[in-house]
Amino acid sequence: MDAAGMLLDVVFDPFDGDWPGVRAGAIAAEASGFDGVWVWDHLAGSIHGARGVLECWTTITAIAASVPRIAVGPMVLNVANRDAGTLAVMAATLQEVSEGRLLLGIGAGGGLDTPYAAEQVALGRPVHGSARRRADVEAAVGQLRAVWSGSIGGASGFLRPDPAPPIVVGAFGPRMAELAGRVGDGVNARPGPGLPDLLRIARDACARSGRDPADFVVTVSADPSARTRARLAALGVDRVVTYVAPPYADGVERVRRLRDA
Repeated sequence: MDAAGMLLDVVFDPFDGDWPGVRAGAIAAEASGFDGVWVWDHLAGSIHGARGVLECWTTITAIAASVPRIAVGPMVLNVANRDAGTLAVMAATLQEVSEGRLLLGIGAGGGLDTPYAAEQVALGRPVHGSARRRADVEAAVGQLRAVWSGSIGGASGFLRPDPAPPIVVGAFGPRMAELAGRVGDGVNARPGPGLPDLLRIARDACARSGRDPADFVVTVSADPSARTRARLAALGVDRVVTYVAPPYADGVERVRRLRDA
């Protein structure tokens, strides 16, 4: 991967956002030549001191129906918030609605020592330790693939995506990076001194699973400056995803100027 071939996306912070603003931002992102729009997955505005938060899946579905070209994705779905079997059919439906533009980001969610646990607790969902949360991500990936392949019993006619959307697993540490490489189609990571090791772990796990690491999708949350892109291109990063807060159209313009500088 070189910097010229790297895809550039934006991720919308949904806290205190509204749909007209999101739609304007998505239209601006497509018009400005960005390749994808992602949305954070949260349910309670209070965890970021906000009055409310747009629900991720509904929002990316509406984006997909509003702009015809760019990819859409959640960054990343907490697997504790949605039943994996139902999510498989939701994803297959969105893949059809978007004509193959879905990138399915999933992750383990936060532990009890993070502010994000509060939204699960408020809705009566348990917050498990890190080992159990990793196991839940692996189980969710298995269930997604089983529903998409039709290899489940008891019922038939589940919608099967064609092609199946890439499953991109959020990984901030080596254990999640290994899991992403072993069972996922890609990894989402943060920049920093540990990034090369995380990507090596993920790609090695992908290779050990019998798949080609060259097909493994790497997304990194970072700024889109030429200097950053060059550094990440050297690591084989496929997509750079840049944060945008409301008002989204203004934020997209700021990111475009940084990209083009």
